[in-house]
Amino acid sequence: MEQPHELTVEAPRAWDRPAVTVPVLVCLSLVGGRFPSFSTEANLWTLGTGGVLIWLGLSNRVPRRPAPRRLGAPAAWWALPVVVFGVFEGTTFVLAAGDEFPTFSRLADPLLEDRLVRSAAWLAWLSAFWGLVRR
Repeated sequence: MEQPHELTVEAPRAWDRPAVTVPVLVCLSLVGGRFPSFSTEANLWTLGTGGVLIWLGLSNRVPRRPAPRRLGAPAAWWALPVVVFGVFEGTTFVLAAGDEFPTFSRLADPLLEDRLVRSAAWLAWLSAFWGLVRR
């Protein structure tokens, strides 16, 4: 007799452990941080790693974590700064405000010139994306 899908528990895969995934993400971020910003190599690396993570997320190759409990109404107030940031960033980009009113992205460019900082940003991006893949 076949069991319903809700009652079955998948066995953990050997590669799906922090001892394996963290060093892989660190290595990927070190390679990505080596490329200059907005170069062809960096764009291809971003599209390649993002494409693989999207494929893993859409396939059933990665076991899913349970969804977190729903957030309460007071947590919705945290969306306000995100929306304000998005509107501010989008408006300054569309209006091409220039140097007198730069976007946050332009202000971050001097920081991202350093390879170590760029690798740390890559690690944050990959870690957030991996968390989305696991949901």
